[in-house]
Parts: sequence; C-alpha cells; structure tokens
Amino acid sequence: MTSTPHGARARARIEITAAIKEEARRRLAEQGAAELSLRAVARTLGMASSAIYRYFPSRDDLLTALIIDAYDSLGETAEAALKGSAGAAPGERWTAVCEAIRGWALAHPHEYALIYGSPVPGYAAPATTVPAASRVGFALIDVVRDAHRAGELDVPAVPADLEAEAARMAADFVPDLPPAVAPACVAVWAQLLGLIGFEVFGQFTRIVEERDAFFRHTVAGLARTVGLRPADAS
Repeated sequence: MTSTPHGARARARIEITAAIKEEARRRLAEQGAAELSLRAVARTLGMASSAIYRYFPSRDDLLTALIIDAYDSLGETAEAALKGSAGAAPGERWTAVCEAIRGWALAHPHEYALIYGSPVPGYAAPATTVPAASRVGFALIDVVRDAHRAGELDVPAVPADLEAEAARMAADFVPDLPPAVAPACVAVWAQLLGLIGFEVFGQFTRIVEERDAFFRHTVAGLARTVGLRPADAS
C-alpha cells in the first residue's frame, strides 16, 4: 500500500517533534531548564529558527510538552508497579510503588528535577499538565483505597482544627475514602517526593550510606501514616 502525502507528513511531524524533545532533554541535562532555548535546539538539529516554531510556538510550549512526558513516564512506571503487585499485602504494594517511583527518579534525574525541582523562572505550568501530574499520586491512593475496601486500613486521626480541610480535600480527590485519610495522603506524598529528591540531588552524600534499606524503612513509616498495616500484621 502506498503512503499518502498526508500520512507521510504526519509521520515526519511525529519524528521531528520527537527529535526536538530529545535534543531539549539533552540540553536540560547539560544546562538546566532555565537555559532552554528553541533557537539553540533548532540550530543543533540543523533547522531554520523559524521552522521550529511550527512545532512549538514558544519555549514554554516545549517545556510543557517535556513536563507532561516526564509525568506520564513516571505515572506509567508507578501504575505498572501497582498492577504488578496485585494480590500482595497493602504494605508490600505501597513499597513496590514507592520503589518504582524512586527507581525512575534515579534513572531520570534531570526530568525529576524538571517536575519536582526548583521552578523555572518565568514559566507557569498550565492546567494541561494536571492529568499527567496526578497519575503517580493516584497510584499511591489506589493502594490505600484497595486496603480500605478490604477492611485493612486503620484510618488515621485528624485534629479538630483540620477536620474541615480534611473534608474539603477528600471531596476534591478521594470522595470514597474517610476524610481523615486525605491530609495523610497529601502529607506522605510530599514527604516521599522530598525523600527521593534528597537522594537525587545529592543531599544524602556522607549522611546515608545504606540507601536501599533506609528508603524501605522510611516508606514503611509513611505507609503507617496513611493507615496501612505492616505486611505481617494480623
């Protein structure tokens, strides 16, 4: 079957878009997001400066595409760990998902920095990044949700001055879980990303040597914070 001109153009656009993003990722690793330049990317690829704007109208559009790609890649990794641990105890599933997130971050430090590091000066992420950004958090919440449905979740206490906020949080993103679980989920999500960030960005140098064991110990504590029981608990 002969390719139509339209089909050939579509494939060429996909290939060029992929090449632009790949070069942009290389520059992120070398120079950081703040120094990303469409003209520099075009020059490296042998494109006219005006041509690259047909693919990404601005630097911010390219950054947004890279951010969504990074979130989706991390989300897919977390979701694969969630699926692969089906049938295991909730605490084991939690650890599997957390370790998958950490593994991705260590393998993609510059992309982790892009999505969870310092804000890029002059850039504000649009709402289009939210669905991809939510995937990793919802993978963790799914572990908690499944434990709750199985009657294996010890609902954490919430102080009186946080009850209204807990109810609002729960209504926003975990309406099928007890409201007290919501702030715990948000807290451990932030702590997990900070824990991983400390390792990715070298903050544990000369402080933590046995990092695998340290990570497993810490995420087990985070699991207890959201009400998950240890794997060997009756």
